Amino acid sequence: MKSAKIDKLFLSSVIILAITGFFIFSSASLGLLARNGPEFNSIATVQGIGLILGFICMAITAHVNYHAWRKYAFYLFLASIILNVIIFIPGLGIEHGGAKRWLDIGPISFQPSEFLKIGFIIYFAAWLSGVKDKVSQFRYGLLPLLVIIGILAPILYKQTDTKTIVIIFIAGLAMLIVSGARWKDIIILGLISVAVLGIVAYNRPYIRERLNTFINPAENPQGSGYQIQQSLIAIGSGQMFGRGFGQSVQKFNFLPEPIGDSIFAVQAEEFGFVGSLLLIGFFLFFAFRALKIASRSADQFGGLLVVGIVILVVSESFMNIASMLGVMPLSGMPLLFVSHGGTALLLVLAEVGIILNVSKYQK
Repeated sequence: MKSAKIDKLFLSSVIILAITGFFIFSSASLGLLARNGPEFNSIATVQGIGLILGFICMAITAHVNYHAWRKYAFYLFLASIILNVIIFIPGLGIEHGGAKRWLDIGPISFQPSEFLKIGFIIYFAAWLSGVKDKVSQFRYGLLPLLVIIGILAPILYKQTDTKTIVIIFIAGLAMLIVSGARWKDIIILGLISVAVLGIVAYNRPYIRERLNTFINPAENPQGSGYQIQQSLIAIGSGQMFGRGFGQSVQKFNFLPEPIGDSIFAVQAEEFGFVGSLLLIGFFLFFAFRALKIASRSADQFGGLLVVGIVILVVSESFMNIASMLGVMPLSGMPLLFVSHGGTALLLVLAEVGIILNVSKYQK
């Protein structure tokens, strides 16, 4: 294993995504001025602070030898689970929109599920790299993932946060495939996930409603289908080159969550088809460079760590884009580097720092 400089092309892709995302967010957040002026100032400030602190965290994690994460993997994962349980303590958890997913500690509020994602990836990467060739056996590969999901699912289900369960499952599945799990086990896991999704959809009316809206988005245009209808209007209005920076019409009193779930629609309206392709291209280049780093990692733990993080980032972001385009049900996933969320932005940049550190140690 040799120490080298960080992957500059990967770092460049991160900087481009972060800066581009902040400009898109700044424009999208102008829509809040028409709804609640004072709220605009506080949200823009939080996003700016998240970006600055995120770059600082990225610089720190880029200089922490990634093997240190393996040493404390279990404790980090356990701490992330405890954070998500603390939400249910009266006075600490914050409820918003019928979901209890935020912790309020003094002047700071954040989503513990963001820590759970990276805690899982670190722990599962440590586990898989520890069992090595045994991962093809049920008890060392598929079973541990099922046990972990079985522990996390009730906690996140109680938070009404099914999207985090899905993302953790996708990241875990990718890590299993890369580590050499049998395709028979992967197929079994896929069938189990479909069955579980059906049960969850049956017990969660809002998920059934999203599925119905996806199948027939025009059925209730003023109700459940409103967001996708307004999103498609915004995207279509952008045409080839867009209306121009800051010129979105839909972000003013039409698009729900213009700085959250619907921010890709704002971007598409202002920068058009070409701008949307460029943004997607930045994410693809980010993924390509990260996977190349994973393939050249000095050991299996480093490679799995990178795969887990890149799948986490790209799957969340592409699910957001796909839902805004109407090619999959609305997911509530953020467009990472772009959507509102100081915790998510800070942590994704910290995770990127881990990938940068792995890039320093190549075969």
